[in-house]
Amino acid sequence: QVQLVESGGELVQAGGSLRLSCAASGLTFSNYAMAWFRQAPGKEREFVAAISWSGGRTEYADSVNGRFTISRDNARNTVYLQMNSLKPEDTAVYYCAADRRGRGVGVVFTTPFAYDYWGQGTQVTVSS
Repeated sequence: QVQLVESGGELVQAGGSLRLSCAASGLTFSNYAMAWFRQAPGKEREFVAAISWSGGRTEYADSVNGRFTISRDNARNTVYLQMNSLKPEDTAVYYCAADRRGRGVGVVFTTPFAYDYWGQGTQVTVSS
């Protein structure tokens, strides 16, 4: 079965950096667009970043644009989220997600409803 396993979340001070990883199995990873979402306590899940199946197209939420970078390694079946200049408002559980239409449509989506598979999440806490 499809599994997405996130890692790399931890407690960090404001201004610091983290790199999240999401290892995928049970799917042909290079066919899938991938994304990161996050959910803070009491808030809805929100889009963070997405990357096309080839890595040639990326999309970012305005709140993280210029600070976060999404990338992928199709040989390792892994997608990454490099997070720099972290702020307390970045505190959330971060989820990776996979869209099986990736190679077929060539675009990335920012709505969680476009994604078929989800990981369990990794906690990122940014202290002020």
